[in-house]
Amino acid sequence: MELLKGNFPIEKFKTIETPFYYYDESLLRQTLEIIKSESTKYGYKVHYAVKANANADILRIIASYGLGADCVSGNEVQAAIEAGFPASDIVFAGVGKTDKEINLALSHGIFCFNAESLPELEVINELAEKKGVTANIALRINPNVDAHTHHYITTGLNENKFGFNLEDVEDVMDVVIKAKNLNLIGVHFHIGSQITDLSSYEDLCVKINDLQDQLENKGIILPNVNIGGGLGINYEHPNHFPIADFETYFRLFNKNLHLREGQTLHCEPGRSVVAQCGSLVTRVTYVKIGTTKKFAIVDAGMTDLIRPALYEAYHRIENITSDEPGDTYDVVGPICESSDVFQKDVRLNKVRRGDLLVLRSAGAYGEIMASRYNLRELPKAIIL
Repeated sequence: MELLKGNFPIEKFKTIETPFYYYDESLLRQTLEIIKSESTKYGYKVHYAVKANANADILRIIASYGLGADCVSGNEVQAAIEAGFPASDIVFAGVGKTDKEINLALSHGIFCFNAESLPELEVINELAEKKGVTANIALRINPNVDAHTHHYITTGLNENKFGFNLEDVEDVMDVVIKAKNLNLIGVHFHIGSQITDLSSYEDLCVKINDLQDQLENKGIILPNVNIGGGLGINYEHPNHFPIADFETYFRLFNKNLHLREGQTLHCEPGRSVVAQCGSLVTRVTYVKIGTTKKFAIVDAGMTDLIRPALYEAYHRIENITSDEPGDTYDVVGPICESSDVFQKDVRLNKVRRGDLLVLRSAGAYGEIMASRYNLRELPKAIIL
């Protein structure tokens, strides 16, 4: 059986020290064009989730398409500013914003803090007062919607560390409205990551509609509704599905979410923007023949791409330098941990020492999560 492989500049790859991240600039730009055209149909504002990939060149390309930025640390705010994202298009979320990070964001005059607890609101108000400014606030609300994804990346259920529960929203709003240096401009939701069952978003729309009706009965209509991110990609078939279905995604919200006149919908995609354009390229160091298994031992490890070790995430693996008949391997790294396994029993074109393997769909939560465990060097990145 012929194994389908992506189109890569193999001769160029052979001259580069491995492991490294490769980003397909053309695919990234195609993705951004679709995001821009589909979101513009409905007047939606898109903020790229910087946590997915903060490579400076990637950020500059994304900023050039007019997207805003969704940040979860002070350093992400600074990186977004340096990459060309206007401060007026930056939102700042996260449960543990430090005083230093809040002051940085206030100094830049960012669009909005997505606030997640009463103590955080109190601190933002105090720091804004000291600076003589008013901070825009959106309340992050847990709609208690199950995103049907891995429990590590489900965030919209009741009683977790993120956000306010629905039943507490009105009391919290009273606190914000009374605060002298806070300006309540919206509500924010984020139910999880790698969402492929879009019915979860339909459930979210129902919860938001009910909340908006409840608030409107009390005379409260906020100018912004932020639905967060989470749109998933197809990890199994990146060659067939290189771009997420943004057309269906945006159309779903237009159909099911009842925005009030003058309200703006905001969203925060990350993975679906950058994942498919990125691959981790690694070289086979050894082929080890066991009793019942064959191991392709590569020079990349969990330090370069931690997702498989962290939550058994799948990445399609291709041997791009071999056209020999396929065989079955465990693809493993060099790290001194039993969890340093990229995939077991994967069918690849016959593997030999020196072959180049690519781990697909690694543009999100790949390079950004790399570490120097075992004192390994961080992987380089190239954009072509």
